[in-house]
Amino acid sequence: MVTPRTSDRDAMSTPTRPAAPPYDGHGSAPFPPEPPSAPALVDRYLEEQQVTAAARFAQAHDAAQDTGPALAGRYSAFMPATPPGPGQQYAFDVDLDACSGCKSCVAACHALNGLEEEESWRDVGLLHGGSQRLPVVQHVTTACHHCLDPACMHACPVEAYEKDPATGIVKHLDDQCFGCQYCTLACPYEAPKYSRAKGIVRKCDMCSDRLAEGEAPACVQSCPNGAIAIRVVDVEQVVEESETHLFVPGAPEPALTLPTTVYRTARVLPRNMVPADYHTVRPERAHWPLILMLALTQLSVGAFLVERVLELAVPGALTASIRPVHSASALVFGLLALAVSVLHLGRPRYAYRAVLGLRHSWLSREILAFGIFAGLAVAYAVWSWPGSTAWLGGLGDRGAAAGAAIAGDAAAWLGWAVALSGTAGVLCSVMVYEYTKRDFWNGPATACRFLLTAAVLGLAAAWLPLLLIATFGRDAELATAAVDRYGTLLCRGLIAASAAKLLFEAALFRHLAARSTTSLKRTARLMAGALLNVTLARFAAGLLGGLAMPALLLVSRVPTHPEHGQDLVFAVLVGMLFAACLAGELLERYLFFAAVASPRMPGTL
Repeated sequence: MVTPRTSDRDAMSTPTRPAAPPYDGHGSAPFPPEPPSAPALVDRYLEEQQVTAAARFAQAHDAAQDTGPALAGRYSAFMPATPPGPGQQYAFDVDLDACSGCKSCVAACHALNGLEEEESWRDVGLLHGGSQRLPVVQHVTTACHHCLDPACMHACPVEAYEKDPATGIVKHLDDQCFGCQYCTLACPYEAPKYSRAKGIVRKCDMCSDRLAEGEAPACVQSCPNGAIAIRVVDVEQVVEESETHLFVPGAPEPALTLPTTVYRTARVLPRNMVPADYHTVRPERAHWPLILMLALTQLSVGAFLVERVLELAVPGALTASIRPVHSASALVFGLLALAVSVLHLGRPRYAYRAVLGLRHSWLSREILAFGIFAGLAVAYAVWSWPGSTAWLGGLGDRGAAAGAAIAGDAAAWLGWAVALSGTAGVLCSVMVYEYTKRDFWNGPATACRFLLTAAVLGLAAAWLPLLLIATFGRDAELATAAVDRYGTLLCRGLIAASAAKLLFEAALFRHLAARSTTSLKRTARLMAGALLNVTLARFAAGLLGGLAMPALLLVSRVPTHPEHGQDLVFAVLVGMLFAACLAGELLERYLFFAAVASPRMPGTL
């Protein structure tokens, strides 16, 4: 605070007086004492500035004696006169013409609900458009839309959401949530927010406890312009209006979940209105536990499928001799995948709840399918292991022969059960991401991506039993015969699958030539821009492990007999093949999460 100089203040407050006469020597003062003058204008201003705006508001509040129930009357215009009736529900009503983008609603929601520093249940976005002569800017405040058909509720595997039948408010049950975060992917409006500190998802519930007492939500009371209100809407009208696909420019189509928020404006918005971040591309969060789970489950399923196909293509005792090692190695990857998937949960101790949403959640179905797959895979690996059918020897020669035939048929059927249940799990994984309605995760493309990953990694993993037999096996002739018989089939199959997978992924870049900024163009821009290094590494690993190394094995025909001294070379080639294929598919799955263009409400620059 800057104060005026003393000489200036005296000049303003003290009148001019004549010069004093000479001193008479008797001790009397030349002038009598002056009466105190009124405070200067500047002094009064400085004194007023000592009172803050909050203090002046409190003084005005006390002076008007406007406390308690009288305060609620100020917000009656923003509340419905009656609660919802049959076929109705509560909804937010936003006056776009009154919204100034001050974010008072964001601050009030944050403070009232005790949110974390970076957590927000209400956001303010920005639309812009018009022309250079007449630019148009529009702020948009948004929170959970309490949809008629909420995707978060249908996607949740633990029944942690409920839609109140009387009010229509979609509530999140914090105690039931185990933090899988699937609802954050399923909601096209990004309403649920994950809390790392608590390990659960939370969202706006329209301050339902305040509504129950007839009090307006925090965002409604805090808006200085009255831009937000609570209204009662008719369900049938919401459904009819969603058919026009008009909600907010740049927002996901309302037909996806039937949001109930009403946005009103008296202006005619230009047709070129787009979100301020419409042309902005930024990587999404990469869920590493999900990356590992998806890649390793598809590796395990692919390995069991390859083992079944090999037994059909090359039946005989040689295949039966390799089966124990093959099934055991495939099982290890499957169990590792299921163990890693638990790390994605915010509260893993409640993982047992994952099948509660079996009726409606594809995530619950995926978990159940892979649980069945794991159980059958364990039984198959144990059944295939040498000595597991030794008890048949006690049945006599004829009984042992008959029992061995039955055991062989049972093993074959059990093997197919493992492969088919695993394939069902992979298809459930496809539906988990197709349900989110993101273009990059659409059903056919995701199915092609996941099944080709299973083929590539399954063929690459089929080399591991051959490597183990060639390195640690006591029968050198068996190792040589196994490599000679299966090596050519595995190499040719791996080259074909890898070429198809790489061509399929490269086809995405054709969207860069599109004139409009579609979601797939955003994905292509991310992979060619911010994620370029990951993209190059992915294609390099795919070319090395899926094309170069199998071609080298085909050409070299590396023998495996110890006297040739080639065991080390064979181990290095097979190790490089498997490591490069696995690294390439892990990088591809990283891009699957990081490069997806998420639908969202209008954001800011």
